[in-house]
Amino acid sequence: MHKNQGVRLKSRVRLWRRIWAAKYLYLMFFPVLLYYAFFRYAPMGGLVIAFKDFNAFLGFDRSPWVGFKFFNQFFNSIYLWRLVRNTLLINLYDLLFNFPASIILALLLNEVQNKRFKKVAQTITYLPYFISSVVIASMVVQFLSPSSGIINHFIAALGGERQYFMTQPGSFRTIYTVMNLWKNIGWNSIIFLAAISGINAELYESCMIDGGGYLRRMWHITLPGIASTIVVLIIMRLGHVMDAGYETILLLQNNANLETSDVIGTYVYRRGLRGGEYSYATAVGMFQSVIGFSMVIMANYLSRRYSETSLW
Repeated sequence: MHKNQGVRLKSRVRLWRRIWAAKYLYLMFFPVLLYYAFFRYAPMGGLVIAFKDFNAFLGFDRSPWVGFKFFNQFFNSIYLWRLVRNTLLINLYDLLFNFPASIILALLLNEVQNKRFKKVAQTITYLPYFISSVVIASMVVQFLSPSSGIINHFIAALGGERQYFMTQPGSFRTIYTVMNLWKNIGWNSIIFLAAISGINAELYESCMIDGGGYLRRMWHITLPGIASTIVVLIIMRLGHVMDAGYETILLLQNNANLETSDVIGTYVYRRGLRGGEYSYATAVGMFQSVIGFSMVIMANYLSRRYSETSLW
């Protein structure tokens, strides 16, 4: 008995020595831990109101249970198909166009030999990410304005008719996708550039000796070298398949384009914060999160089965 206690004591001493040796790394990790604890995990306790008819005066405990009432209400809503369709299509556009664009930009920047030009190009592509979404949305509205927008001035100069882009439901997804492309392409390319920098330089030298040009090096060395990074990011992106970044959409949304701009996030905002239907909005948000979580599980399973890359 005493021997087992001695072994446990020694193991604890070794554990604390390792922690102390890496104390600065743990100190760096501590703010991240606090962030996720307070802003990601603690709010999960509020999900209980999805199964209650929440009343702010009664509180969480005394509000009556209603089971799946609000889930059934949402599933029978006339807006269900429109919300799911718009959310999925916006995310599909982003996955098909913006995600590959970040990879292509990283590949092109990796081939630039002039360091000064490379730094300038990276800075120009990164800058839009740090501009506020409110400013970005305002710029888009001004650019597309039928009276003073630069796009319509260009169309008019070519002899065309000025267009009311922001009131055309069919134009909204394209506008939103292009806006996100301009804003995020540089920032999203950073992780691919980091993955490319980890590829063994001797592979490129061997390819050059064998007569391989830029395209051959990209196809046979760079892309296979960052394939695992691409797969992991796709899996993580699928976790947000039902989350279309409603904050920016709200800034571009109006009654005329609601048919294609109304997504689950904007619907939750409208019914929850503006309408005061907290239980209903929580139920819709919970449905959104469950779908995203299920997509991550499924994508990770398929990736692990058919490749050597997975999140776990």
